[in-house]
Amino acid sequence: MDTLSDEVTTRELRSQLADVLGRAMYGGERIGVTRNGKLAAVVVGVADFEALEDFEMAQDLAAYREAKAADDGTRVGLDELRRDLNA
Repeated sequence: MDTLSDEVTTRELRSQLADVLGRAMYGGERIGVTRNGKLAAVVVGVADFEALEDFEMAQDLAAYREAKAADDGTRVGLDELRRDLNA
């Protein structure tokens, strides 16, 4: 990932946890954690996490508004749905 500041292995993370957390919290760094040579997780600060949640909420809201605008009011009963699925 191009936006990672650094990467540490899970073994390094165990010994450097306080430093990694400090860099994420105060430095705003995004630090990848690798396991068996593959990226397994990313340590981010609270501000990045909150921004991600805000972004996800905005996407959900946009999808809801789009679905609501496309709703033509037609409803399908359970029996009709089961018939269609079994057909």
